[in-house]
Amino acid sequence: MVLRASGQKDGEEFDLNSVIGDGDGEVGVAHGDLLLAFSDAVVGDDDAELDRLRRQLVDVLGEEALVDAAGTVASFNAVVRVADASGIPIDEFKAAPAREILDDLGIDGFSS
Repeated sequence: MVLRASGQKDGEEFDLNSVIGDGDGEVGVAHGDLLLAFSDAVVGDDDAELDRLRRQLVDVLGEEALVDAAGTVASFNAVVRVADASGIPIDEFKAAPAREILDDLGIDGFSS
């Protein structure tokens, strides 16, 4: 939701379907394909792939970008899990835009 809102403000378009693998792989963010692969590897179970992508992130974007990417993945993973587990309701002003994004992505088709 943040990416979509910031893109609208800046006049940029992002393909959120690529985030769940339904797009063409181009999200509209610089090095988005690499960042998506890294985030998938973080939550995956292929340690060799995660190591390869860590090295690639450092080679392409630098050590600081690796730290930023890892922190972002960890934050989103933790915040979403805490919110889901505790049953925190979504703010009313966010409900309609969030539902639109969830519907666009077909998120209700996922088990978790």
